[in-house]
Amino acid sequence: MKCLRLSLLAVGLLLVQFSYADVRLPNVFGSHMVLQRKKPVPVWGWAEAGEKVTVTFTNQVKTTKADKSGKWMLLLDPMEAGGPYGLTVKGKKNELTYDDVLLGDVWVCSGQSNMEWQLSGVNDAKAEIKAANYPTMRQFLVKKSLSLVPKDDVDGNWSACTPETAARFTAVGYFFARSLQTELNVPIGLVNTTWGGTHIETWTSREGLAKDPELATAIANAPTTDEAMRQSGQQRIAKLLAKTQNGQLPTAAEALTWATPDFDASGWRTMNMPGDWQWSGLPEFDGVVWFRREVMIPDNVNPKKVILRLGPSDDVDSTFVNGQFVGSTRDYALRNYVLPDGLLKPGRNVIAVRINDSGGSGGLMGSGGQFGLTGTNVDESLAGKWQYRVAQVHPTSYNAGPNTYGSLLFNAMVHPLIPYAIEGVIWYQGETNADRANQYRRAFPLLIRDWRSHWANAVLPLPKPTASTDFPFLFVQLANFGSADNSQGSNWAELREAQTMALALPNTGMAVTSDIGNPSDIHPRNKQDVGKRLAAEALRVAYGKILVSAGPMYDARTMTGNQITLTFKNVGQGLVSHDKYGYLKGFQVAGADEKFYFAKAEIKGDVVVLSSDSVATPVAVRYGWANDNGEANLFNKDGFPAVPFRTDAWRSVTEKEKFEQ
Repeated sequence: MKCLRLSLLAVGLLLVQFSYADVRLPNVFGSHMVLQRKKPVPVWGWAEAGEKVTVTFTNQVKTTKADKSGKWMLLLDPMEAGGPYGLTVKGKKNELTYDDVLLGDVWVCSGQSNMEWQLSGVNDAKAEIKAANYPTMRQFLVKKSLSLVPKDDVDGNWSACTPETAARFTAVGYFFARSLQTELNVPIGLVNTTWGGTHIETWTSREGLAKDPELATAIANAPTTDEAMRQSGQQRIAKLLAKTQNGQLPTAAEALTWATPDFDASGWRTMNMPGDWQWSGLPEFDGVVWFRREVMIPDNVNPKKVILRLGPSDDVDSTFVNGQFVGSTRDYALRNYVLPDGLLKPGRNVIAVRINDSGGSGGLMGSGGQFGLTGTNVDESLAGKWQYRVAQVHPTSYNAGPNTYGSLLFNAMVHPLIPYAIEGVIWYQGETNADRANQYRRAFPLLIRDWRSHWANAVLPLPKPTASTDFPFLFVQLANFGSADNSQGSNWAELREAQTMALALPNTGMAVTSDIGNPSDIHPRNKQDVGKRLAAEALRVAYGKILVSAGPMYDARTMTGNQITLTFKNVGQGLVSHDKYGYLKGFQVAGADEKFYFAKAEIKGDVVVLSSDSVATPVAVRYGWANDNGEANLFNKDGFPAVPFRTDAWRSVTEKEKFEQ
């Protein structure tokens, strides 16, 4: 999970001054592109001030003149699906021709790594790629870039889907498009603008963030030049070190003593591992960090054949047990170190791990199940609080990352695409915002409204397209991942709740994926069902099909004695449990004391009846309320999983967490 870091100067922080002697279009226009059917199609670019520009496409010939700044735009009339066609743009001195242009439906695919995830990494990838011969499915892959100011263009190109090109397609987008083509038989264009590990604020415009006083902090004090950004980065890291360790860094010799059992680390700060230190105390930090953890072995236990499991780390670890070096591994691979018999002793033991991260995410990145000591007479989880201290700072820490400020990716990877005519957006993001899930209730609807507003207003002063400006916005609810223990609350459950709340906006749809995730892998490989479920919502929201496209959603409850009866929307053909014995799982109930207990759940017709021997008078219900909520197994007979929910409004575990620069 690397976050590419680029110099703002290198990616064009300052807008490049083009010579408009030749007519020019942004790179989103190109051979093999898909243009949106049944809607006015904006075509725009640059030329000499006052220059006449003529665009010819199918039987349409449109002309306009560049304004004083050299910009021009015109609208092609709505057209039906078809092609291939040629599009010609002619100016005073040159002529551009784009070949193999199709008319169909264009969908923007955006978000973080699970949308970025390529077809080459899914289940049965070889077979899927071999069968990926869909020449009327096209992808425009936007190259990663960031900017403090809105850019006019992106670096990218269109490619048709063949077994030779499909491996680089967004997997979710590919399976989404494949399902739509099966149903609609029209060309599908995918505009893939994604970046792993990114939060939602970086995908939102400065104007959008400024409308919300709480989220405006994401753009507060943002610098405007490359040098100012570097100085800001140096100040940010100095402030971070002052906060975590009084601004002090060790000498190389001092750092080596940190592995010894008798070193006094009582003054070190702590963070939960496994995890990404970017979200646990070291934001936008690259360098060397040491982690320490004490393990107590009972006096009457003699551990043998012990394996230290650390899961994958980012990037390079050097691991010590009781001061003895036991192994080092590069990159995102599993760490399983066999300890010599006798190294782990009864009583106090110390594990020390030196992590050298060269860029982006950093830390012990696995899941709880990959993280522990196992062997004869020992089975000890290492998930939880670890002490940590910074040993070195890499210069890349001073550069801007995509999450340093808000709007960086909107400016560089979304703004240049507007107002390319689209059918809608599919979105898969939220993992990076989970620690601020309560704030996502504001941030996610704001982004949806923000994108819609920019697309609607970008064609002014030309007449607005007749189609609704509230284009379909479909999104994936977070899959199950991490711990199933929700005794201390669940940030992922609260993020899912925020995503569900966004369905209050018009023309939205959500694909629930709690049954197809992987508790030990934040990148589940089953992207086939994700794409299919998004496509089902698209058929309903975008194409007006009358069908069941989502799972049961909580509607109401009635309480009788120690029982609660739940009713649902989207029941479809009926409720069913996906359990071979018919058991219904994932429900909890609580009384007025706010203590939740697992509930007995039974489907009776189109309702679910709950009770618990531990709760005499239940007042609240939660379903699928955990980071790993894969146990939840209520479906409708149409094959869609129920939406996780809670009926209470009790304190959120993330309500105090806000965006910090």
